[in-house]
Amino acid sequence: MTYFAGLDVSVQETSICVVDETGRICREMKVVSHPDDLIRVLKNPDWELVRIGLEAGPMSQWLYSGLAEAGLPAICIETRHAKAFLKAQVNKTDRNDARGIAQMMRVNLFRPVHVKTLANQKRRALLTARKLLQEKALAFENDIRGLLRNFGLKVGIVGVGKFEERIHNLIEAVPDLQEVIAPLLEARRKLREEFSRLHHKVLDIVRDDVTCNRLMTIPGIGPVISLAYICTIDTPARFAKSRAVGPALGLTPVVNQSGESKRVGRVSATGDATMRDLLYEAAQVLLTRVKKWSWLKAWAMNVAKRRGLRKAIVALARRLAVIMHRMWSDGTEFRWTRDNDVAKAA
Repeated sequence: MTYFAGLDVSVQETSICVVDETGRICREMKVVSHPDDLIRVLKNPDWELVRIGLEAGPMSQWLYSGLAEAGLPAICIETRHAKAFLKAQVNKTDRNDARGIAQMMRVNLFRPVHVKTLANQKRRALLTARKLLQEKALAFENDIRGLLRNFGLKVGIVGVGKFEERIHNLIEAVPDLQEVIAPLLEARRKLREEFSRLHHKVLDIVRDDVTCNRLMTIPGIGPVISLAYICTIDTPARFAKSRAVGPALGLTPVVNQSGESKRVGRVSATGDATMRDLLYEAAQVLLTRVKKWSWLKAWAMNVAKRRGLRKAIVALARRLAVIMHRMWSDGTEFRWTRDNDVAKAA
């Protein structure tokens, strides 16, 4: 007889439910949310586990990697599908969620989620930390501007490098404000220094990465976007066609069809929001700041004339994602003329 297991993961404990092929519950328990504890339970020789399901979440990558390394048939399932399936239950508890996931594994009613490699998880953590430091530094600068504006002191337009000098010049004649603003400037300076350190680490990684350098031949694509794209896609082979990258990143419209009614809405905005924002940024740079003409910019400008700049940016972001995947798969560089396979694939 074959068995299936469902795991409902929380920070401290994980609820486990094991069912057989008929759906009968064979075992229920709670263990510490750690791979070693889960392996100790799921390696029971009395159970021939076919599938072990756990919902995608903050700890799922760590637990999934541990279970997979131990040779267990772990599957990370899509959150929205699990939520829709478990909604049928009257009471939402950890035990019931584990039961529901176990039944999903038994009837094979789930959508698996790709779990990224450890190397790309670390790279993504680097990019996330870099972005966090940048956002906090900008927040400090905006708060300082707001505090000084209350006293009629206007910072105005100033670059990052001369921001602190500008603040010192404004508060030079106000000793009381100097005592208040000085700690904020010091904290802002520390954030900028750490951001610069992580940014240089990103540049070092990109400099030695062949794929990143290839993707950067596309106008508008820089080191951060190329590295973030590699971390997000992880392995290009998991997409059978390059065009499948657009829906995976939430860059295709939502279609709602029922009978003779068909509504095409905005982009689905599913998937990685950070990668989607970076692609929007790259599209905007290509449309407004890149001066060299290319078939891609000409196409986007025609879309902008017909549909407007905002829709052109979204369409170009999707096309950039497709082109980057095709170039990564084929090992080719961006060509500025349209007579190439990459352009046709997009």
